[in-house]
Amino acid sequence: MVEEPLEGKMQGTSRPESVSTRLQRIAKLSREVPEMVWTTLAHHIDIDLLREAYRLTRKDGAVGVDGQTAKAYSENLEENLRDLLNRFKSGDYKAPPVRRTYVPKGDGKRTRPIGIPTFEDKVLQRAVSMVLNAVYEQDFLDCSYGFRPGRSAHDALEELRKDAMSLGGGHVLELDIKKCFDVLDHGHLRTFLDKRVRDGVIRKAIDKWLKAGVLEAGTISHPETGTPQGGVVSPILMNIYLHEVLDKWFVQEVRPRLHEEAYLKRYADDAVMVFCSKVDADRVMEVLPKRFGRFGLTLHPEKTGLIRFTRPGPGNRGSGSFDFLGFTHYWARSRKGNWVVKQKTAKDRFSRALKRIGQWCRTHRHWPVSEQHRLLSLKLRGHAQYYYIRGNSSAVSRFYHEVRSIWRKWLNRRSQRSRMTWERFTRLRKMYPFPAPKLARS
Repeated sequence: MVEEPLEGKMQGTSRPESVSTRLQRIAKLSREVPEMVWTTLAHHIDIDLLREAYRLTRKDGAVGVDGQTAKAYSENLEENLRDLLNRFKSGDYKAPPVRRTYVPKGDGKRTRPIGIPTFEDKVLQRAVSMVLNAVYEQDFLDCSYGFRPGRSAHDALEELRKDAMSLGGGHVLELDIKKCFDVLDHGHLRTFLDKRVRDGVIRKAIDKWLKAGVLEAGTISHPETGTPQGGVVSPILMNIYLHEVLDKWFVQEVRPRLHEEAYLKRYADDAVMVFCSKVDADRVMEVLPKRFGRFGLTLHPEKTGLIRFTRPGPGNRGSGSFDFLGFTHYWARSRKGNWVVKQKTAKDRFSRALKRIGQWCRTHRHWPVSEQHRLLSLKLRGHAQYYYIRGNSSAVSRFYHEVRSIWRKWLNRRSQRSRMTWERFTRLRKMYPFPAPKLARS
């Protein structure tokens, strides 16, 4: 166990550190001494770090149980941040319950609950997350990508494509953890945190968030499992949990015992494993439910399964496709005639996105055309920023085409007198062209 006593100052000087320098120093010590257990970390959270946490916190989100907006909080920002810091350091900070609301899920027929913390709670959770990330980023393995600096879903997709091609295909194990954020066991989470962070102030704040409760229909409930709903600190806590349960276990215990090569790719609570050998895949498939069950997690029986994913060749037509992070992975010929793994928008994601566009156009069909065009352009740009990757241009183009048709459909229903014919719509499109999609990743 190592204590880190310096309080916002470089050793041998009295000049205060910048927030970035301080976090880099935490990261450097954590990297150089991987067995270090941090017993003093909270002093790194000072007024400067809270200001930075405030800057990074979204200002346009929904309000929490106190009804306070970011704008109202900013009117006395310095005073509010100093008061927040004093309550955090003294242990007097009381984590408010999160406000629960529901948003459409999947096909729109179902809903999923989301939690909305107060704005002040978001700022403090952001500050604690920044410090925790500086510590744990040194421990997290290359197989994980979600909610990590400098890593994205596109990185995970590209590395998965390369690994699948290097094996020439094989067998893919899709993992779906049921309600992962809702069922994380608090006891196991505290045990995992003990390995690295035992600072009393930070750990007390985390415990308060875990116990804060959920306000719904005027009643507060206190779930006994799960990370803070909608909390900024939830992603890092979930990553710490799955780092211990899945990542380290696969890399340090499972892979060395396999007969042939295998890879794991995890983005938050979505994961896939690619095996060269079916024997290895079957062995892991058999022990996975027991491994997860030991830590209070359950694999979805219908969404978890083994898929044969083989490259076509002489006498072999190839087989299989699988979905990961909204993309279907499949074998196809490259322009040079070689068999490669390609990625296209998954059918369910494609149809789901179109349905949301249709619902929006229906609801807003009486808005001015210029305003409809502006917001639809933003939606299309957001879609392309994620889905327009190498090899997926046809799916993105088709999505743009379908959106134009949907837009015309609902413009045509604005009035029974004036019809939006295709000829008229063609003229309108010239006046209000959609932005051309830009390749998100070459």
